[in-house]
This record gives sequence, C-alpha cells and structure tokens, in this order.
Amino acid sequence: MKIDRRGFLKSAAIAGAAAAAPWTAEPTEAATSPGSLDFVFFTDVHIEPELDAPLGCDMCFAKIAKLKPEFAITGGDHVYDANAVTAERAGVVFDLYKRAEDKLKCPVHHVIGNHDTFGTNKSSSAKPGDPGYGKEMYVGRLGKTYYSFEAKGYKFIMLDSIQLTPDRNWEARIDDPQMLWLRQELAAAGPKTPIVAAVHVPLVSAFSTYSGEKENCASNYQTITVANAPDVLAAFAQHNVLAVLQGHLHVNEISAYKGTQYITSGAVCANWWHGSRMGFAEGFTVVSLRGGKISTRYETYGFKSLDPREKF
Repeated sequence: MKIDRRGFLKSAAIAGAAAAAPWTAEPTEAATSPGSLDFVFFTDVHIEPELDAPLGCDMCFAKIAKLKPEFAITGGDHVYDANAVTAERAGVVFDLYKRAEDKLKCPVHHVIGNHDTFGTNKSSSAKPGDPGYGKEMYVGRLGKTYYSFEAKGYKFIMLDSIQLTPDRNWEARIDDPQMLWLRQELAAAGPKTPIVAAVHVPLVSAFSTYSGEKENCASNYQTITVANAPDVLAAFAQHNVLAVLQGHLHVNEISAYKGTQYITSGAVCANWWHGSRMGFAEGFTVVSLRGGKISTRYETYGFKSLDPREKF
C-alpha cells in the first residue's frame, strides 16, 4: 500500500497541535439515549419518638423496599424537630431517622429541609458556634446540602432552599454561590440531557390559592415557595428540565410551566403523624423515567394515627 507522505505529515501535525493545546470542557450530552429508571421520592418524614412515628416510617420504608427502586431521593424534613431542641434531642431524632432509612436497602440521595437544621430557633438552648449548629449536624449525618449525580443518561440536581438568617430564622432561597454552581451544572449538562431536580420548598406551587395560607410578607420571609424562584426558572431555560420534585407542603400537586413538571409530593407523615393532611394520606411518590419522559404515582402505606386531627 502506497502512503501519502505529505498527507501523513499534515495529519500528524494537526494531531500534535491538538494534543498540545489546553483542554476545553464542552457541554456533555448524555452519552447514550436516556434509558429506563424507577426510583422513589419521599419527603417530610418528620420522624420523632412520639405518635408511633418510628412504626409509620418502618411501614413506609418496608413498602418502598419491596418496590426495589434503583435509589430514593428525599425531599427534606427528615426529623421533627432539630430547630428548637437540645443537641441530645436532635441526636435522638437523627438516629431514629438513620435506623429507619437503613431498611430501604437502596442508595438514598438527601435534600435538606427547614426542620433539619439544628438549634436555629431562638427557643433552643443551642447557640451559634455550638457543635452541629445550623446545617453542620445535617452535613455530618446525611451529607452535602446541594450536589448532583447522574444515572442512565439523566442528570439529577439536589438543591438547598434553606438559608438561615441572622435573627435565627430562615428564608426559602437558592443563595448566590449555589446559583452560580447551578448555572455551571446546567451548562455542563447542555441543552439535551434530561434533568430532574429536587428541592424542599417548592419553586412553583398553587398551594396558597387553595389552602388559605399566604406568604409572610411582613417579615419578608418566603416559606411557601422559594423567594428567588424566578431566577432559578430563568436558569432552567434552554435546558431539558423534565421535573422538579418538591416537598414542604404535605400535599400532592403537579404544576406545569414551560415544559417542566413541578411535582409536590404528599408527606410520609401526612399531617405530622395526625392522619391525613388536606385529604392526602401518608405516602410517597414513585417516579418512572422512560426514554427521556417522566411519569409519577402516589402510594400510601396504611398508617393509622394514634391521634387523628384531619386538617383541610
């Protein structure tokens, strides 16, 4: 076989120049077409020693385990409560949660909720600077407050909507460093990779229109939806965000905006272990991904409250 020496040398020179040039990251599309994936989203466990909550968690997590999901995502508020208690009590409820979670028999990806921060209520004997204060106890036990992971051609983005305020309160907001990180994560995913996000306080919800509960505008704290949700939604533009999984409100609701489903799930504890919450029983959401499309269903698990107090 005759070799074209001039062509060979030209190709070698181009290859050498490419190898010598600094590497530049490009947006990463899914390496293959997005596949099939089933996982569970559960939120607002609010585990405590009282009201048979450990039994309820065991019942819920046993049902989840039987479904054999590839993994679970939590929507925050794992415990009830770490805000207004002693370090000892906070440790008790976190230990209860961890023992219950071990029964899921699958990987779990956590999202922080407002009740998961330690000592941040003024009524707590804890104070800033104490071991575990704020988000430190949560991070030590359950991991980072925001991060991403990938599975079967899908990108998952876990957000932290809980920002502590100097007066020992909290605001629902995605803070500036996290917004910068989020934009970088979205850019790396590119415009085609299917994305599922999760957050405790909803980005989009119609809850205030039917519940009678309104934002506390007097204090400027957003507690029903994320205060800077428009900024987050603007960052989602031009990206394939299939859904945002949301908690905090203890109701089932799906809102759609510009091709993204905002799926708020009913709570594991429903009305804080007092029975149904606005007609929604204790339960969790099963999520199915098929070829870049999402579908969900809500599953209950038959818990009977020791002290029913239906709230409408």
